[in-house]
Amino acid sequence: MPGGGTAPLTSLPGIAGSLELVGGALLLLGLFTRPVAFLLSGEMAFAYFIGHAPQGFWPVLNQGPPAILFCFIWLYISSAGPGPWSIDALRRGKMYEPST
Repeated sequence: MPGGGTAPLTSLPGIAGSLELVGGALLLLGLFTRPVAFLLSGEMAFAYFIGHAPQGFWPVLNQGPPAILFCFIWLYISSAGPGPWSIDALRRGKMYEPST
């Protein structure tokens, strides 16, 4: 926040921060990977259209490439799914076992 303030939890920055904190932790653990990544992808698309698109059409000029990049990274992860060492894989009993 400008001036070093703290955003209220019910404001747009507070909701975005909560989504990113909880969603990032869940993605780091590999728990509920597909729905969380899809939700974060939508959040980044929303952030781009609210914060960057009004400043101009081209992402390079409106400082929007990081938001677009994260949007498509999370969209890819939501379609690719969790990896073999995730908690989701452990819950399904598909933990990675190296071949001998």
